[in-house]
Amino acid sequence: MSSAAAMTESEFHRRVDVVLAELEASFDDVDVDIDAALSAGILTLTFENHSRVIVNRQTPNREIWVAAKSGGFHFRFDGASWRDTRSDEQLDSLLSRVVSSQAESHITLTLS
Repeated sequence: MSSAAAMTESEFHRRVDVVLAELEASFDDVDVDIDAALSAGILTLTFENHSRVIVNRQTPNREIWVAAKSGGFHFRFDGASWRDTRSDEQLDSLLSRVVSSQAESHITLTLS
């Protein structure tokens, strides 16, 4: 598997498209009212309290960026999973945490 540094632009886009589609679909199974809208490579999660989490690609850096009330996070592919560039936390773990906080309900997201 490719690390972020060795990943071609087309491979990066393919990987991110899969992640964004998987994340969008995962909110169909959540018992909390969260609107998940994927458009032009940007996944916007809108909560009942009108707060948002934005997940999008940053092609030049080969990263996925997450913007949430708790802050901004950058993820790089390490060959096996997307990991935060500062904490090394996996994308699905961080999203579970920030989405749970903003939804005020426990939500667990798992990426394959």
